[in-house]
Amino acid sequence: MRKLKLIWDFRGPTSSKTAKHHLIHLKEYIEREALYIDITGVETLSEMHSLAYIVVDEAEMKPLRDALKPHRGQVYSGA
Repeated sequence: MRKLKLIWDFRGPTSSKTAKHHLIHLKEYIEREALYIDITGVETLSEMHSLAYIVVDEAEMKPLRDALKPHRGQVYSGA
């Protein structure tokens, strides 16, 4: 099954801190909803652009997309 990376982008001088904080809330949601999502993280692309993400099975994407409203998504290519 194909995996998708749901992404939340943050920009500005505090983007890294904001992305890390957003990941805390994503992990709380995963725990509260008893979801099996084990790939999550934060990436810093530049001083002014960071992102938080979760990786989900394609079949589970739509309800999570509707509930969590990511900014974008892409096919996950693995670690």
